[in-house]
Amino acid sequence: MSEILVFFTQTNILEFKLPELKTLAKLSSVPLTLNENSHDKKNPFLVLDLQSEDDAKRLMKRTVLMRSMYELWASAKTHDDLYSQLAKCPHHLKAQYVQRPDGTFRVKVDAFGKKLQDPDRQDRLDKILGILPFEGKVKLNNPDQSFHLLELYGQAGSKTPDKPLRVYFGRWLMDGQRDQIRHYHLQKRQYIGNTSMDSCLSLLMANQAMVTENALVCDPFVGTGSLLVAAAGCGAYVTGTDIDYNVLHGKGKSSRYNQIWKGPDENIRSNLRQYGLEHCYLDVMQADFSKCIWREQPLFDAIITDPPYGIRESTRKIGSDKNNLVNHEHLQNHVPSCTKYGLTDIFRDLLNFAAKFLKKGGKLVYWLPVYTPE
Repeated sequence: MSEILVFFTQTNILEFKLPELKTLAKLSSVPLTLNENSHDKKNPFLVLDLQSEDDAKRLMKRTVLMRSMYELWASAKTHDDLYSQLAKCPHHLKAQYVQRPDGTFRVKVDAFGKKLQDPDRQDRLDKILGILPFEGKVKLNNPDQSFHLLELYGQAGSKTPDKPLRVYFGRWLMDGQRDQIRHYHLQKRQYIGNTSMDSCLSLLMANQAMVTENALVCDPFVGTGSLLVAAAGCGAYVTGTDIDYNVLHGKGKSSRYNQIWKGPDENIRSNLRQYGLEHCYLDVMQADFSKCIWREQPLFDAIITDPPYGIRESTRKIGSDKNNLVNHEHLQNHVPSCTKYGLTDIFRDLLNFAAKFLKKGGKLVYWLPVYTPE
């Protein structure tokens, strides 16, 4: 059993840190015992008991909310207590990572909630190097082993104390997949719309849905396909539906600044092609979600979607308050009228859709608008 220190990224979606961790543990078959009530969601650090270093690395292969993981060597409220613990560092750790004349290493000092001055950093480095007599060569870029002193001073924006609230020292194991957020960022996306889902949230939804390679994933409110991109990035085959023909096929006015009309290469397929994921794209269809078009059977491994709320995009379905009948000769060119699709009806239909078409053990992941003060 190893003590592992998790360093979370501090974003505006702190509520999802532990749910993502638990989901990835289940997805990676990593035994994990976690008491969510004992963890302050604003604290960027969390100590886990894991079976091995390999378990820790498996958790990091998909995460977008965990910045880094470290093998924890010492943890204390004061620097002096931390140095005392390091002085009693187990012999097998020193033999494997400290007393290695043929290896390279570096020691970094980082603070959360406070900017350390260079003299303070150097003082801490000198004390650590005096306690742990590293025998290898210093290499600042891509060393064999990277050791980190991490100091917690509180939350950003709060009054900074003179002394840290907690200090940690550990050996770096692996970084998370924050680079994937930049890779799929909307600013670089071929085709976007007013409600295109942020890349971080899209990847988070794919993780929560436990999307795996060769899975079949559907977004019934597909829009510009942001969630399809994230699911396809996990190796899944993707499809979806939407009632808006113009959005599905990239027609009409553009959402980009200084661009009036959408270009010929602005469509969902081009988004998948942009990231080399076109082989995962089955297709999308224009359909009214309130009218089922699928043969009823367990079909999808995951349903991930962001239903319209009627704020930036209207909620509508085919229908009319009038009992108008269309003559048979006009049916081919008839464009049906639409009526308002209430939010309660949308989510009722979504749950019924998931009950009918999700495979056993499949996941439904969606956003639900909530008024936080209530």
